[in-house]
Amino acid sequence: MTTTRLSARAAIASVTDPGGFAELPVPHRDSAPDGPLAWAGYDDSRARATARTGEEESVVTGTALIGGHPATVISFEFGFLGGSLGERTGDRLEAAYTHAREHRLPLVSLIATGGSRMQEGMLALTQLQRVARQSVLNRAAGLPQIAVLRDPTTGGGWATLGAGADVVLALPGAQVGFAGSRVRPADADPAAYTAEGQYAAGHVDAVVPPAALPATLAHWLGVLAAPRSAEPVAPPAALADVPPPETGWDAVRLARHPGRPRAEAYLDAYFGLRLPLSGDRAGGTDPGMLCGFGLREGRAVAYAAQCGTATRPAGYRTAARVIRLADRLGIPVLTLVDTPGAANDAAAEHAGAGAAIADTFAALAAAAVPVTTLLVGEGGSGGALALAAPGNTWVTPDSYFSVIAPELAAAILKRPASEAPSTAGQLRIRPQDLVALGVARGVVGPA
Repeated sequence: MTTTRLSARAAIASVTDPGGFAELPVPHRDSAPDGPLAWAGYDDSRARATARTGEEESVVTGTALIGGHPATVISFEFGFLGGSLGERTGDRLEAAYTHAREHRLPLVSLIATGGSRMQEGMLALTQLQRVARQSVLNRAAGLPQIAVLRDPTTGGGWATLGAGADVVLALPGAQVGFAGSRVRPADADPAAYTAEGQYAAGHVDAVVPPAALPATLAHWLGVLAAPRSAEPVAPPAALADVPPPETGWDAVRLARHPGRPRAEAYLDAYFGLRLPLSGDRAGGTDPGMLCGFGLREGRAVAYAAQCGTATRPAGYRTAARVIRLADRLGIPVLTLVDTPGAANDAAAEHAGAGAAIADTFAALAAAAVPVTTLLVGEGGSGGALALAAPGNTWVTPDSYFSVIAPELAAAILKRPASEAPSTAGQLRIRPQDLVALGVARGVVGPA
């Protein structure tokens, strides 16, 4: 389960445009013999690493073009003391982040590291604080950070440059985890420490084959560098050409029809290019929530879309993550609402359904970028409203929005199940009712 370990410069060459890499100046540092701890043989180990790799430190930094898009690039040399982080590594990383800020460039990290360098003790470990600080400064400057997890990505390198990036891509079979292979429990499931395992757990956005990595990085850099509108984006056109429902129950039946268009069809029709983000960074994924960024008529737009299922806590957390990232990068947001409601089983409660929904409400409420919402199917209570933009929600003719499902409303009112249709009418949940009530701005038609 390992991938071919490229050198730092070979990794750079594998994803950048030919002749486009320019190395950054190396910061000067005077070091005591055998380093800050006077670790016997440390200088000899460094000399052997240099002779073996041709590098003087465990990272190579510079600027490059990737698919024609400029970026600051950090690449780890695993052959140099296991790609470990020491003081000189920290110097180079700090300089790379600073260069990215000064020149308004995205940062791409090609990571292959075993963690902090033991021969420098706690001073090596504190380099993680330096990296974290630099990452925060770049984040505050609105600059995107993309990580590529090579084999291996463990220890502090994973816990800072890797897991702390905005977009996390991984090579197939790469070892990825905070615990390296020699320090994890003997009975630990090895699958948990792989790129695929981290993807399944919601910590990696995509596992990308090496041959597809250059194009994937170029697409991401292109989308994140694309023009973005200061105005709300237009809602998608309706994909079903149906007349407005006559009754509330007709609206329910249209929205619940198994053949009606779903979120993925709307996203495919709306975007010329779409790049998914996966996972809540807290151990969960929800296939019923599609999130990511894309290009709409050449402009960058972020999206979070429910797919008609009961939304899990991980889905809400993923949506909130994407909304906040878009807000930081100044990219407008499109949300598609379609859920019978939030998942309400015991597992969802244990996973923090209430807190996850609250966080999504908060992310939308705090967003400074414009948000557009289209209700494309069922709008089930607060679990649907959490993704709806206040004042800029639109609806399709085959949708409904309700404070509660009509069947449940009838049950709460102690009415027989046969009265669910009439209760639906009382709730005024039809698309045209939502416009009349001021909940929606309008009913969208087909293109």
